[in-house]
Amino acid sequence: MQTVILAIHIIVAITLIGLILIQQGKGADAGAAFGGGGGGASATVFGSQGSGNFMTKTTAILATIFFITSLFLSFLSGKISEQKAESVEVSNQVQQIEAEDKPAMPVTESAPAETTDKPAIPVPAQ
Repeated sequence: MQTVILAIHIIVAITLIGLILIQQGKGADAGAAFGGGGGGASATVFGSQGSGNFMTKTTAILATIFFITSLFLSFLSGKISEQKAESVEVSNQVQQIEAEDKPAMPVTESAPAETTDKPAIPVPAQ
């Protein structure tokens, strides 16, 4: 689910960047984009003003989709981190219970160690 939303988010982002770069500012003449003069703007697919309105509406729709997918991905990311935190907490509790079940030092029924003046580790002569 998250992978599909992320793929849609990336496609919308790239398309949105392209549409924004294609658009001209409000001060630019619409006919200049299509070669200018001689009725070139009126012969376009969208008409002289239709191109601007179409691109503006498309940009607004894509920006809305981008915003929604951003929020949804943020929500999913929070859910996943909560699940990981819960699993880590359960794992820590299991380790704590296992540690409490084991004695601190193993209890053995052996004879007491002999006390001698010799060190336990031999020291090499110098």
